[in-house]
Amino acid sequence: MEIIAYLIPIALFLGLLGLVAFLWCLKSGQFEDLDGAAERILLNDDEKPGKQG
Repeated sequence: MEIIAYLIPIALFLGLLGLVAFLWCLKSGQFEDLDGAAERILLNDDEKPGKQG
């Protein structure tokens, strides 16, 4: 039963750490361009503009 005395603070600390990481991601702009990565996968990187071979 005394293990709960260790697990509750650890769980609270990890939850707070996750919240801080999420807020840091919001502040640094990680979620600004949600459609860019989805559209970037459709582009063909092998074709270079201006070069024809």
